[in-house]
Order: sequence, then C-alpha cells, then structure tokens
Amino acid sequence: MTRTMRAAVLHGAKDLRVENRDIPPVAPGEALVAVGSVGLCGSDLHYYLDGRNGGNVVRSPVVLGHEIGGTVAEVGPDVPNSWLRATVVVEPAMPCRTCAACAIGRYNLCDRGACLGSPPTDGGLADYVTVPVTQLHRVPDTLPAQAVPVLEPLAVAVHALRRAEFAPGESVLITGAGPVGLLVAQAARAWGAREITVCDVDTARLEACRTLGIERAVEPAELGGLRVDRSLECSGASAALPGVLAATRPGGRVVLVGTMPAGDIAARLGLVQRYEVDLVGTFRYAASFSAAVDLVERGAVDVTSLVTASFPLHEAEAAFSHAVSMAGLKTVVDCGQGTAS
Repeated sequence: MTRTMRAAVLHGAKDLRVENRDIPPVAPGEALVAVGSVGLCGSDLHYYLDGRNGGNVVRSPVVLGHEIGGTVAEVGPDVPNSWLRATVVVEPAMPCRTCAACAIGRYNLCDRGACLGSPPTDGGLADYVTVPVTQLHRVPDTLPAQAVPVLEPLAVAVHALRRAEFAPGESVLITGAGPVGLLVAQAARAWGAREITVCDVDTARLEACRTLGIERAVEPAELGGLRVDRSLECSGASAALPGVLAATRPGGRVVLVGTMPAGDIAARLGLVQRYEVDLVGTFRYAASFSAAVDLVERGAVDVTSLVTASFPLHEAEAAFSHAVSMAGLKTVVDCGQGTAS
C-alpha cells in the first residue's frame, strides 16, 4: 500500500491547497523527517502573495517552508541508526560543496545548490520531508516543537553578528524588532555587548523587546546622537538606512540583514564614504547552526516566546493570512509530526 501524507502546496499567487502526496522515498545519505512545526518567513509570504520572491518564481506546484523542525522517522541504508527519533532542526540551504564559494567555507554563497521551500525544491509544509542527513542539527528534546523552527532564523542572526565582526564590549544598534532583529539582540547580549539599542516604528514590537530584557527599545526619532560600533539593519526598509548610517560611529560597521527592495540607494550612502563606515551584506548562514543551538541550550536566547501564533497544517491558508497581517511575531504551522497511512 502506498504511504501518503498531507502537504500544503502553492500552485500560484494566493492559491495554496492542502493535498495528499506520496511520502518521498529515503535515498542513501538521507533521512525522513516527521515534521513537527514550520515557521513562516517573509520569503514564504512573498511566494504566497506574488508567486515569486525576487528572481525565484513559482512555475509549478511547490511545497513552501524552510524553517523546519521535527523528528527523524527513517534513515537511508548508509545513515547511522543513532539518528532515529532524534529531534532536529533542518538547515534548508543545500550547497553543491564543489564550487569556489563552498571550497572556502562560504557555502551560503553557492549558486549551484538548492534550498528547501524555494522553487522548484519542495519544503517542509507537509507531514514529512526527506533531507540529506548533513543538513540536520540535533536540538534538545526539551525544546517545544513549535520553537524548534526558530533556530533557523537564529542561525541567520548568528551569521549576521559574525559578518558585523562584533566583539564583546562593543555597542550594537538593531533596526527592525521582528523575529530576526530580536534574535540578533539576544545573541549580541549573550556574546557580551556593552550596550544594545533596538529601533522600530511598531510600539508592540518594542514592548516585546523589553519583555526579552532589552530595555533600550526606541523609535527612530530617538536615535539622535547615538554612535554605536556595530549596526544591523533587520527591517529591510530602505528608509531606515540613513538613520542607521548616522547612528554608526566613524570606522564602524553596518550589516544589511533585511532584504531591501530593488532601487537606487546611492544617494543614501554618502556617510559610508565620509566616515569610512564598512557596509556589508549577509545572506543566510554558514556553519552557524551549532552556535544557534548552543545559545538556546544554555538559555541565553529565548526562541519560544517569539512564537505568537500556531495553526494546524489543514489551516495553512489561515496561517499565511495571519502572517501577512503582521500581527504578533512568528507564525508557525503545526504539522503534528506526521502520520503515515
């Protein structure tokens, strides 16, 4: 008898259907993960609303979801049985491991690989997903299933701080108090930041920041006179950039974490030249999941409280609608760790 599972399949913009599909076979080197929960990210919302995210276009039905947590249900013939029943978070970007970027360890810049949940590669909004075992990271069994997917954006935060060349004792500004911004703030605190300022226009998100123990949570008008060592722009709003640059000390460093819309921002960059501010980008992560798991395991970062809404898989459409409304912080879809039939 064929084993089947449920999957939330995007057929085009605003056309999301929960369908029955065959459970994918497990090849050598792979594991079948019974999905517990999947977090919804901004890129998922772009695919849902527009049928595309930048240059990636939905041309055929695809299962979204790259923030994936679950339990290993089966393993390939060459994978150690010690993986069975392990609680894991999935590292969704699968590099080629042979190109120049991969060779120097910057595999997040690989342009030959694939990423779960980015067309045409199916993601984790299903009962099950097969993943190369190299993409799995064990997490504590005590972490709630709904919080496990938040380790993926925490890896983004870890990589962003590394790109900032942050050192203990430095001051940090984070603009954008969404999930990634709040994770950056917590990681910076755990790694010894002297002073942390979080800026946002949403007072509810600033209050969430204070609840996490980051007291200096301000609106843009309150940035005047600030001069920090490292700034991390997490909102993706190009209008935030002038304030970020002005609030960064001469010789400081600004990291663009949020994806800004296409367009000419040259007019905003005069301060980069004038004060020799290093302006760098950051994309996904490289070798960052172990540090993310460590931060959560020792209680330095709270990922659980960032999950503010959860929907069952059969209500995936409602989950996307809720996430689009920008209510709360992180919306997750509860896949119930799958049941084969």
